[in-house]
Amino acid sequence: MSNQEKLNQKGLVTRRKVLGSEYVDNSVNNANDFNLAMQQWTTDVCWDKIWNREGLDHKTRSIINLSMIAALNRPHELKLHVRGAINNGLTKDEIKEIFLQISCYCGVPAGIDAFRTATEVFKEMGI
Repeated sequence: MSNQEKLNQKGLVTRRKVLGSEYVDNSVNNANDFNLAMQQWTTDVCWDKIWNREGLDHKTRSIINLSMIAALNRPHELKLHVRGAINNGLTKDEIKEIFLQISCYCGVPAGIDAFRTATEVFKEMGI
């Protein structure tokens, strides 16, 4: 059985929609005995049980994720979720406002890093 087949398929669909198939397929296909359990957990819990709940749309979930991940200073994950936020319909101006808000409440260094990270993603995406 392939790594793809070992994952929650509904969660995998949502994960691809937000983060992009190339990134997700690379993560899943390169999983090994050590980290496959984390791929399974993330796909099942985060991408199915949370992201597929009816209470919030994906755009709102992206707003929340950008705020939390920027506050936690996790640039690798922030890059993924800036791209995901664009995929979920957020604009650069909306992302700018989110990062100004976190700068106020979480500190200027967090905001500066968030802006820096998002700028890299926008450049990569050509926007």
